[in-house]
Amino acid sequence: MNFAINYSPQAAELLRNGQIKIDYFKTPPWPDMIADAEALAPVAVHFELGVDNAQDADLAEIEHFLTVTATAYVNIHLFITPAKMPAIPVNAPPSPLQREAVIERMLSSVTRLTDRFGADRVIAENIPFRLNENASLLACVEPEVISTVVRESGCGLLLDISHARIAARSLGLDERAYIESLPVEELRELHFTGLHNWSGRLQDHLEILDEDWPCLEWVLSRERSGEWARAHMLAFEYGGTGMFFGRFSDPDIIAGQVPRLYALCHE
Repeated sequence: MNFAINYSPQAAELLRNGQIKIDYFKTPPWPDMIADAEALAPVAVHFELGVDNAQDADLAEIEHFLTVTATAYVNIHLFITPAKMPAIPVNAPPSPLQREAVIERMLSSVTRLTDRFGADRVIAENIPFRLNENASLLACVEPEVISTVVRESGCGLLLDISHARIAARSLGLDERAYIESLPVEELRELHFTGLHNWSGRLQDHLEILDEDWPCLEWVLSRERSGEWARAHMLAFEYGGTGMFFGRFSDPDIIAGQVPRLYALCHE
């Protein structure tokens, strides 16, 4: 399995100095950052696509990034804002008819991508869900919904482990049971970060804590068991630029945690 980390100036400097090893830098579709990253390592672009904006996305631009970088997949986040479907409950399970409406909306966006790029080039990412934040619909994280979208569209699964852990806790479910209920037989890519309790709110994209490692190691053991599909890459979504990611780009954390992650990927 390949290993990627979010591009950040700190990670770039560590790589340049030989203090870490990676297979890819993960970047948004930002040409300037891609150019900086490609000077040091192959680039895997992570697109800023969700169900809400995929219908208007510039597919020619996405095709360009696929052509000029080492990006394996076009990703889409299975995220619907409540304002887009006001008749659907936000913090409660939908009715069967409402669930079907959510699935149809997701499929409309996913199939726009699969029709252009092929189902084998598209991956759907599970999102986090936090009760009463009203950022997305609870239906978006129901395993039945995610599995139906992946199965009917023919796309693969991008399993964001931290997102799954957040959603499971919000739903009152066991983390590992929740992950197992996702369409892991279509797994293509993994994302991982630490989870921190910020005054009762679970926050991802942070350093890995001691209690986070067992979940990753379990996922990798399942991925290698033959019961799940194999993932081509694990991305450590720590660090970057901007107000949040730039704040959490500690070179000591990157230097301390990347070697263990790289070794796990290359076992």
